[in-house]
Amino acid sequence: MDMSQLQDKVIVIIGASKGIGRTTADYLNQHGTKLVLAARQIDQLEQEFDREDVLCFRVDVRNEESVKELVNVTMEQFGRIDVLINSAGVGIFSSILESDTKDFDDMISINLRGTYLTCKYFGRHMAEAGKGHIINLVSIAGTTALPGCGGYSSSKFGVSGLTKVLQAELRQKGVQTTAVIPGSISSSFWDGMESTPDMSQMIPTETIAKQLFSIINQPPGAFIDEITIMPPLGIL
Repeated sequence: MDMSQLQDKVIVIIGASKGIGRTTADYLNQHGTKLVLAARQIDQLEQEFDREDVLCFRVDVRNEESVKELVNVTMEQFGRIDVLINSAGVGIFSSILESDTKDFDDMISINLRGTYLTCKYFGRHMAEAGKGHIINLVSIAGTTALPGCGGYSSSKFGVSGLTKVLQAELRQKGVQTTAVIPGSISSSFWDGMESTPDMSQMIPTETIAKQLFSIINQPPGAFIDEITIMPPLGIL
């Protein structure tokens, strides 16, 4: 891999304060990449990523003006956007009949609408530049119907569809869009839930971070539309 080419990239990570986003930020930081780390809580990020070429920004992806401001600040500091990684997300699980409508709305707003907004506004700059890469973290729940995942699956099936449309619209403009579809991941995503599968059987966040690194740093000549990454035992 050409590490010098990677170091020159400006990479935006949405949801950078925890889970896949945080681990990916740590991994890319080791390679000197220019980073924009966006999350609702950034205090710890600001303390731990003390470099001139790392921008930490407090964003609420549900708020269109907040997303617009993130894009503007990124362009002001770096002048371009090479890679957007959408890893912000929330999951609240229950049967559809017993679910809380507010929980459903929150998942649609953060997981789907938030991804739409970041893709829309960052994507415009990429299309204008004639290059760029959008990576959307979907979920196996966005391709497979799982009991108790009504709201979460609805949002992630939506992200999957959104990503496919972006591929159709942006490919000829030189912008690559990749759907990364992981199975169960051992992360803070499960915090606060009454019961979870055996986390030792889940995918480590470090594994996903390394896969994202590989996708970003792939050789030219082909686009990766979709990649599915599963735990060794499959769906847990």
